[in-house]
Amino acid sequence: MLELAILGLLQETPMHGYELRKELATKLGTFRAAISYGTLYPTLKRLQTAGWITESASDPTMIPPMTSKRGRVVYKITADGKERFADLLAQAGPETYDDAGFGVHFAFFSRTDRATRLRILEGRRRRIEERREGLRDVLSRAAGRLDAYTLELQRHGLDAAEREVRWLEELITNERSGRAPAGSGGEIDLPAEPLGDAPPEPPSPHQDRP
Repeated sequence: MLELAILGLLQETPMHGYELRKELATKLGTFRAAISYGTLYPTLKRLQTAGWITESASDPTMIPPMTSKRGRVVYKITADGKERFADLLAQAGPETYDDAGFGVHFAFFSRTDRATRLRILEGRRRRIEERREGLRDVLSRAAGRLDAYTLELQRHGLDAAEREVRWLEELITNERSGRAPAGSGGEIDLPAEPLGDAPPEPPSPHQDRP
């Protein structure tokens, strides 16, 4: 998952390692804990060996004081790296339903086609529904044997699962109708053939003219 995040960020602009660390935290938000920053530089080295990124020395005047030698390197995605990113972005298997995989893929949903977004969202919903039912089962069978704090923790987990299921259902409804998530004020990309019965949305009137 770190590979996808790095390639996606470098596709936006070349970055130093310390910039990548900062942008990973910003891009992934609450899911950033699933990414181990201790693996960042080994992953960068592996991507470079594979030919998906290159590195070069940066302008000394642009480097913050006390930056290490490694931090002075600028990383840039290659043409092969862009193809690799597109391949990773199109994946929608079970690994994209787990916390780490879903968080990274969701961070790049604006560059993912709608059919793939839907598969990931529906898979994530199934995964969280399974988690919710497991918590409900624990509470119904073992509530009497749990101390007050453990019981409260289980209830908190159940509440979080129920909220996420509702959030995912809203996202899925929006995707099927071609609407962007609430609060974004925009539209999402539509495939050449609409999914289900939802008709294609007309182009935005604010769209740039050729």
